[in-house]
Amino acid sequence: MSNSISRRQFIKSAANLSIGSALFNVVPASALGRGSRPAPSNRIVIGCIGVGGQGLSNMHAFLGQPDTQIVAVCDVDSAHLSAARLEVERHYTSTCAAFTDFRELCSRTDIDAISMATPDHWHAVTAVTALNAGKDMYGEKPLSHCLAEGRAIADAQKRNARVWQTGSWQRSQAHFRHAAELVRNGRLGKVKRIEVGLPTGSACPKVEFKDPPAELNYEMWLGPSRYSPFCEQRTHYNWRWQLDYGGGQLMDWIGHHADIANWGMGWDRTGPETIEGSGVYPIEGIWNAATSYSFTCTYKEGIEMLVADTGNHNVKPGTKWIGENGSWIWVDRPGVEASNKSLLEEEIGPDEIQLFRSPGHQREFLDCVKTRHLTTCPAETSHRAASIGHLGQIAMLTGRKIRWNPEKEEIADDPEASRMLSTPMRSPWHI
Repeated sequence: MSNSISRRQFIKSAANLSIGSALFNVVPASALGRGSRPAPSNRIVIGCIGVGGQGLSNMHAFLGQPDTQIVAVCDVDSAHLSAARLEVERHYTSTCAAFTDFRELCSRTDIDAISMATPDHWHAVTAVTALNAGKDMYGEKPLSHCLAEGRAIADAQKRNARVWQTGSWQRSQAHFRHAAELVRNGRLGKVKRIEVGLPTGSACPKVEFKDPPAELNYEMWLGPSRYSPFCEQRTHYNWRWQLDYGGGQLMDWIGHHADIANWGMGWDRTGPETIEGSGVYPIEGIWNAATSYSFTCTYKEGIEMLVADTGNHNVKPGTKWIGENGSWIWVDRPGVEASNKSLLEEEIGPDEIQLFRSPGHQREFLDCVKTRHLTTCPAETSHRAASIGHLGQIAMLTGRKIRWNPEKEEIADDPEASRMLSTPMRSPWHI
């Protein structure tokens, strides 16, 4: 590629290419007299939507990359927005735009990629809008608030030939990768059972309804969700424990440990055939996500995946694959263990399945923006991980065994359960 073609011009010209088919050479910054920092035309220009909590952490990660430039931030809380904008401006000593409506940010033609960290009920509307506007996306897990919205995001990524990386960052850690490689390469023989242990939920403290604070655009915060009166236990950091906006600890963590379970099994494009289980859903307060839950997914060939909270069930945190002879491999953030320690010392041969060795989750995303390669966590992969939680939620809420077609993504012979695959959106929001 000629050095006279900028990175942004290249990305725009490659929009009609399938992801993974294009090549890219960055013009060396030194050739442009810029030292170690690339020229503006060769930086990835980023906008950040949702800059409180996890969104701020992701923003910091992108600020630390030499070939990026954050030019805009967006949040419905003006305090979060102002703090993020000032931090970006101090970092670059240049102006950063600030928006309270994500659509204004998405409409900017100079932005190449977006980092999104909104509450779950905003994921689909924001993501589909950004993807349709031609933006590459780094989006937080779980991918979606309901299964149908996950399918819409995955389809939008494919339709627009955009790069997507979900924040399921465990795939970028060496010990998670090694555990998954061992399972993929048959070190346990045929896997018969998988156990996924997730955190336990908690009950809601006393609620006091009152007017929203002046800095929060509460109507915009509610967005596509139905109207509910404001209280501090509903919004920042607490939205996750309410089914209107999140899915409790189950959906918070399903995109981590169930994602790793899928990785080890090669199940990034499929799902279970039956799901059944039970959960404890609070009846007091406004936090109504399950505080205790356990469900079993059965896949082809009878392989079972148990997903349960660790506080009320005999399951360890993390992911555990169990082979037909009783051998097992377990992995969590502190490390990896096996029924026989010699399993962990085995190397993966050159002719075996070798999973991608990530340079870091955000770094990998930026590299893929340049090369147009698939990330380790594209939308389809993350949709399949989130679907496990969505289907488990439906089985527990209905109290019935769900029969699922993972190819057609349909529930058989249960109209009530089928309606729960999607969530009504409040006008004017839609996908």
